[in-house]
Amino acid sequence: MKKFLAILLTAVMSLGLVACGNSSNGDDQTYNVGICQLVQHEALDAATQGFKDALIEELGEDAVTFDEQNAQGDSATCSTIINGFVSNNVDLILANATPALQAAQAGTNEIPILGTSVTEYGVALGIDNFDGLVGSNISGTSDLAPLDQQAAMLKELFPDKKNVGLVYCTAEANSQYQVDTVKKELENLGYTCKLYGFSDSNDLNSVAKTAADESDVIYVPTDNTVASNASIIDNICRPAKIPVIAGEEGICGKCGVATLSISYYDLGVATGKMAAKVLTGESKIEEMKIEYAPEFTKKYNKEICQDLGIEIPDDYVAIGE
Repeated sequence: MKKFLAILLTAVMSLGLVACGNSSNGDDQTYNVGICQLVQHEALDAATQGFKDALIEELGEDAVTFDEQNAQGDSATCSTIINGFVSNNVDLILANATPALQAAQAGTNEIPILGTSVTEYGVALGIDNFDGLVGSNISGTSDLAPLDQQAAMLKELFPDKKNVGLVYCTAEANSQYQVDTVKKELENLGYTCKLYGFSDSNDLNSVAKTAADESDVIYVPTDNTVASNASIIDNICRPAKIPVIAGEEGICGKCGVATLSISYYDLGVATGKMAAKVLTGESKIEEMKIEYAPEFTKKYNKEICQDLGIEIPDDYVAIGE
């Protein structure tokens, strides 16, 4: 009988230790995070890296497993990736760029979703009169730089120009929002503006050539298709001596003369810190407002400015310096 009681006591203690080891509020808690990135380019890559670095710093390297997947610019592939995350019951989804966020919204209303590199959440998610709080399983960070200040930058650098062409991908809802907004701002500053939309990278070359032929200055918004194909714009606009104002630094570094820049890495870091709060239960995602980049810097492309003979004011910072 004593031997039986000893065995029974040992079994009970073992069960207790197992229960403690699987406790959700213990140090051994691990989380599975799915990352859906629309396409590979400098800005989105930096946001993803910042997110991962911040989440590891907050929770520990052994506490997080990432399933990182890239949709190679295809919205349908975003949906496939998200459906896989849902089937695997990941603990949280990072949706990097607007089409990834839209796919995640369609894929689940239960798993927490954080967006990043998304310009305007109201436009992306179809929310009228958006006040900064989605109020569901979705929150995140926005890469929106002040569009009125981008228009003012163009006016500062090119006060004597008259015609501005706005080149953007019509498949990206946030790009449409940006060019519509900037167009109004530029028209208020006295410019004549025309939109030049392209559906995908296949017709970017012809659209950019038409825009360059008909414009004194080109504006391109924060646009993933442009970012992945900025060399096409540079190969057309630089020989034609047509300057390009870009919505973000990665694009500007390849084809632009100047931009009002944010740090996509820092944006990803902010998103990672939000994720840590959601995963640990410190914050409820439905109560988390969209966060915005805290700082904006005027930057310029030194090489292209020299090629075009453009003088830049002293308060601009050269990209890469």
